[in-house]
Amino acid sequence: MPGILKENIVEALAGIVVLALAVWFLVFALGRTGGGGGGDYYALTARFPNAAGISVGSDVRVSGLKVGTVTSQKLDPASYQALVTLTVNSQIALPLDTSAAITSEGLLGGNYIELIPGGDSEELMPGDEIIDTQGSTDLMGLIGSVINRSGADNSGPTPAPASGG
Repeated sequence: MPGILKENIVEALAGIVVLALAVWFLVFALGRTGGGGGGDYYALTARFPNAAGISVGSDVRVSGLKVGTVTSQKLDPASYQALVTLTVNSQIALPLDTSAAITSEGLLGGNYIELIPGGDSEELMPGDEIIDTQGSTDLMGLIGSVINRSGADNSGPTPAPASGG
């Protein structure tokens, strides 16, 4: 057996490196999606009319700071809205009237869910649903409408041609 290891030391080292990378990737993926979060996070749901740009692993933020991640999303067959499940850090106590909006980091940035805490004295409990939501904006449609309306305003009367004399 030791003779085989000496002959195949390069292959053995390559195998160890591959295993180490696989373990690192698994830990990274679980941390990124909130899959390994156990008791440090609690789940909430929200229904959005348009969840474009949001996927599993997208950030959930309060005041621009990451407090959780999106863990699942599916179509609600009754309302045809996107039913999004998100996890929030258990140290963050959100009021019952918290609202959620899908927001973009900019023209080239990704989308995330921004939670806007309300003023209610009661708090959201694990498994509760955020009622007040705002879906993502169709950025290309918005840019198209601005471009189409940026031409000359033809709504007023046409001026009479100047008469020459």
